[in-house]
Amino acid sequence: MPRRPVSFALLSLALLASPVQARDSLGLFGEWGAFRDPTAPRCYAIAMAAPSTLRRDFQPFASVGTWPRQNVRGQVHFRLSRKLQPGAPITLTVGRNRFALVGGGADAWAADARMDAAIVAAMRSAREMTVSARGADGRGFSNSWTLDGAPTALDAAAVGCARIR
Repeated sequence: MPRRPVSFALLSLALLASPVQARDSLGLFGEWGAFRDPTAPRCYAIAMAAPSTLRRDFQPFASVGTWPRQNVRGQVHFRLSRKLQPGAPITLTVGRNRFALVGGGADAWAADARMDAAIVAAMRSAREMTVSARGADGRGFSNSWTLDGAPTALDAAAVGCARIR
């Protein structure tokens, strides 16, 4: 996979995390960034999907968020590149692990907190993850993310919200 310059990654992550003024950067780690939003409060690790020449309706990203006041930690979220076909399966492959996600619109999530934890654990030891789904037009598509830097970004996001109660 071609490497994107860090400046492109920084700009891209800043655009995803707008308005930028409301977020504190906790660092960039490989292809992943970690941020804290003190207004929510929440912390999250986030990465853009690998570039593609195929049609995209949305800029796809993957994030793992923590909302300490709601006692939510490690919640996985995917914004996919296309609107999903209602009721069609959404499959996440992380290394050798496969997960059946739930979703709607152009978003997908783990089915429950136990699956969130299993996905995060798989992300820590894999090199790449891919979500495969069927678009609203009936055609299959997939979005992929490199996991270079993901474990460190996940840790930075968790530490960023560790003292918030």
